[in-house]
Amino acid sequence: MNSELNLRPLAIALAVAATLAAATIVTVATALPAYAAGQEAGAPAEPASKPWLDKSLSSDKRAKLALDAMTQQEKLNWVLGYFGADFVPNKTKKHPAALPFSAGYIPGVPRLGLPALFETDAGLGVATQLSKNPRERTSLPSGLATTATWNRDLAYQGGAMIGREARASGFNVMLAGGVNLLREPRNGRNFEYAGEDPLLAGTMVAQQIKGIQSNNLIATMKHFAVNDQETGRFVLDARLDDTSNRMSDLLAFQFVLEQSNPGSVMCSYNRLNGVYACENDYLLNQVLKKDWGFKGYVMSDWGAVHSTVEAANSGLDQHSGWEFDKSAYFGGALEEAVENGHVPQARLDNMAYRVLWAMFDKGVVDNPVKEGGSIDYDAHKLVSQADAEEGIVLLKNSNSVLPLKAGAKKIVVIGAHSDVGVLAGGGSSLVYPIGGNPVPGIEPTIWPGPVVYHPSSPLKAIKARAGGAKVVYNDGKDTASAAKDAADADVVIVFAEQWVGESLDAVSLSLPNNQDALIAAVAKANPKTVVVLESSGPVLMPWVDQTAAVVQAWYAGSGGGDAIARVLYGEVNPSGHLPTTFPVSESQLPRPKLDGDPKKDRERFTVNYHEGATVGYKWFDAKGLKPLFPFGHGLSYTQFSYSGLAASQKDGKLQLSFKVTNTGAVKGKDVPQVYVSPVGVKWEAPKRLAGWDKVELAPGESKDVSVTVDPRLLAMYDGKSKTWRVASGGYKVLLAHDAGDTKAASITVQLPKQTLNVAGKPTK
Repeated sequence: MNSELNLRPLAIALAVAATLAAATIVTVATALPAYAAGQEAGAPAEPASKPWLDKSLSSDKRAKLALDAMTQQEKLNWVLGYFGADFVPNKTKKHPAALPFSAGYIPGVPRLGLPALFETDAGLGVATQLSKNPRERTSLPSGLATTATWNRDLAYQGGAMIGREARASGFNVMLAGGVNLLREPRNGRNFEYAGEDPLLAGTMVAQQIKGIQSNNLIATMKHFAVNDQETGRFVLDARLDDTSNRMSDLLAFQFVLEQSNPGSVMCSYNRLNGVYACENDYLLNQVLKKDWGFKGYVMSDWGAVHSTVEAANSGLDQHSGWEFDKSAYFGGALEEAVENGHVPQARLDNMAYRVLWAMFDKGVVDNPVKEGGSIDYDAHKLVSQADAEEGIVLLKNSNSVLPLKAGAKKIVVIGAHSDVGVLAGGGSSLVYPIGGNPVPGIEPTIWPGPVVYHPSSPLKAIKARAGGAKVVYNDGKDTASAAKDAADADVVIVFAEQWVGESLDAVSLSLPNNQDALIAAVAKANPKTVVVLESSGPVLMPWVDQTAAVVQAWYAGSGGGDAIARVLYGEVNPSGHLPTTFPVSESQLPRPKLDGDPKKDRERFTVNYHEGATVGYKWFDAKGLKPLFPFGHGLSYTQFSYSGLAASQKDGKLQLSFKVTNTGAVKGKDVPQVYVSPVGVKWEAPKRLAGWDKVELAPGESKDVSVTVDPRLLAMYDGKSKTWRVASGGYKVLLAHDAGDTKAASITVQLPKQTLNVAGKPTK
């Protein structure tokens, strides 16, 4: 969701404010129907019987009964949403019934016992639009950090936790979770998403959505689709052919839909192959609703609607935050379009029915929300901290400098405001921390800022574990001073950061503000230098060979400082694995230069995704490129070995089994990864991730692991027949520590020819 129009200066204006005219808003506002304020004038009395409130009936039946009891205006009521905060550029005020500084509001139908919808951002927790008195809530680590755990249960628990806080805050719709693939590592919203592989991303986001919806809330799969960079997001035309899309970006969405059944889907800002996503018949009607059988409703992103008739007939069910658009397209204009037949009455009925179905199916009607519920912040912080601990990736560890040893006399901690907190990403997903921002005033202070740190201090947590060591903090602003402090230390820990946010891509993958020079100088002064990275995603590391260890901590959330310290000291054995490839340089990327110009955000341009389905590690494999750190990479303080790889086939699915053994001296968690490579068939890339598991083992302990491979991961999609086709022949199965593992165990299996329908089910 986007709410920047009232929040950020023209200097970073990447939204629609420049094209909105106050005169248009005034005209549209006067054209809104009577139902805009809630109950329409002259509405029929409350019915004596309300069979749609019978919990024993199916969601389909209840939605149909409720729809049949509605007036035309009440049906229209469900398809137009309002922003939950004052909309400064156009001088309009939020709907009076919306929760203050919230993402959105859709009036209910009180006479039928149907509650209003109260919407909140986003995937990391309960966010607040910019306010002097924001809600302070618990923040999960970034989406990439959660995905880096490769732990399905942690993803579910995190979703359940933020869902509890949403319900206690009075919300029944969460605008989460995001699953856009990491095609562009400079994308300012990568921290909200789940990496580059459709199986991993789809599975982890599905678990978060299941957790959210366990609280009787509606979760939102977004941003549909191919919304893979922020620069020019309102105007760019993403070009990607159907076959490639079905095997990459759309496959991730398909996995989420199948595994979690979200109540809503949010269509994105961008065009796809020339057509805006929120009026794209191919995306919304053909793929989402027809091919995949999605039963919920499609909401627009805030400011993503450009028409009435085209959008409604092409599959958009609800116009969100209409104030962000040039007109209330689903207000009076839609009412008129239905009256004159340009939008069929059956289409409006279906739009309202889908919203109602989601409300019944997810328990929104039967479990009304109320603002002011109790929240156990201490317990929730531990949920976030556990997520951060398993998401931290140990990238490098020369001479076992980590975990930090007892007996050190001097430890120097440098940079990134690590004395007071850990960095958060910017934009609509920002969760304001409990206790406030310990580093106020960093630019930008308004959209997509403010720049916020969660007050969980790594320095404080390190001091608590340092024993008798002297712990010195240097802010890192003076390179010479930092190097001088570091020279005689037993160990140096440099915290480096990269802040990005919604509407603002990274200029490059290099660390900003001269941090590369800082790290290089400190490492030259003291080779026992550990670098802790707080970044949205991949960054370049020209200093990597001079440092002793590198720890990827991402945006670590409410308990991030303690999580980092616990990993550094070995209280937690690192078990995170990369959900994205770290390149050596931007020249290795499909697009070495970011498309578009942030200074010309209203000039339409095309992003040609010529790599097709060859995303991330698949691109590196196909081009024979060696990354800095491969997809799936992650070190531990112990070692693991694999043995006994075997394969069988049952019910048309490939099943794999193997043994994992902890051959080291300490307890730890491992992520054995299974990749498949065709022997006689050409795919988009040499191999694909086909499955994984996460296992915890004591020293010397072994566990048997089994993985079932989805047949679509062995197939090529055929657009003409809308089928997935597995070719008969040999397939090499690799049991690896990461995508770059050159010593992976392997076997070759023979698979029969198989055809699956568009939904991935075997054809008869």
